[in-house]
Formats: sequence, structure tokens, C-alpha cells
Amino acid sequence: MDRTAKADLVSTLNGVFANTSVVVVAHYKGLTVAEMQKLRAQMKLAGATVKVTKNRIANIALDGTDVASIKPLLKGPTLLAYSSDPVAAAKVAVDFAKGNDKLVILGGAMGTTALNPDGVKALASLPSLDELRGKIVGLIQAPATKIAQVVNAPAAKLARVFGAYATKDAAQDEAA
Repeated sequence: MDRTAKADLVSTLNGVFANTSVVVVAHYKGLTVAEMQKLRAQMKLAGATVKVTKNRIANIALDGTDVASIKPLLKGPTLLAYSSDPVAAAKVAVDFAKGNDKLVILGGAMGTTALNPDGVKALASLPSLDELRGKIVGLIQAPATKIAQVVNAPAAKLARVFGAYATKDAAQDEAA
């Protein structure tokens, strides 16, 4: 790789580190190509990305970013998983590591906060951004449906009362 390509890669990675919410660092030694492709596909479905790059280049790209706390983790065959959703990359990485012991999560960073492996696992257990949005919409809609039920309730009660009187009058007419 020539100097201009390295410089381009460093600037690209720097932009990625500056604009992502979370970065997860893991060792991938022993993963087959098929397993890496499966991991990349799962990350892509979740809106996250996996990048394997030289540690020296990643160290240079980390300078001046919020996630610079992951520098000590960049030793050996490491991969970087990142996403703009604060939970997506961690969730996929932890789920994949459960099924494949060759992927070892070393830690990560969420903004300026450094995460150890347990911190990444705790982050992965949180609901995703889309799940939280769904819950908020559900909470907002719930009072609206209750208001509609309360507003419609008096009319329904009146209709039942009139129906009862009509039935009572019809029964009296038949009896007479």
C-alpha cells in the first residue's frame, strides 16, 4: 500500500471514528472467511460495519477522536465494529461471539466512555434505537386510545340504556 492510499485510509477511518456512536474491538484469530462474511452480513443487517485494518493505521486515525480510548486494545489480529446506533454493533458482536468462541471481544468505546468486555455486553443487552422508538410511540398512542374510549363511553352507555328501555317496552307491549 503506497503513502497516498494509507493517507486516504487514515482520513476515512478518522471520519468514521468521529461520526460513530460506538466502536467495538475484538480479536478474530481463527475465524474462517465464511464466518467473517456471516459476521459482516449480520452487522450490515443491523446497520453496523466491520472493518479489519492494520493496528498502526487505526492508531493514527484515532488521534483527535472521542473513541481514542480504544488504542490500548489494538494489539494482535483485531477487528473494529462500529455503528451510529449506540447498540447495534455491540449487540451483533456479542451475539456472534456467543455462537463462535474464536471472536473474542476486547472492549470498545461509546463516545468518550471506554468500555471493557463486560461494558460491551451490558450495552448489547439494551434495546436498540428502533425498539426504543417503538416503545415511545406505543406510550404516546396509549393515552390517545384511552381518551377515545372515555369520550365514546357515555354515548355507548346511553345507547345501552335506550336499548334496555326499548326491550322493556316491547316486552310490556307483548304482555298486554
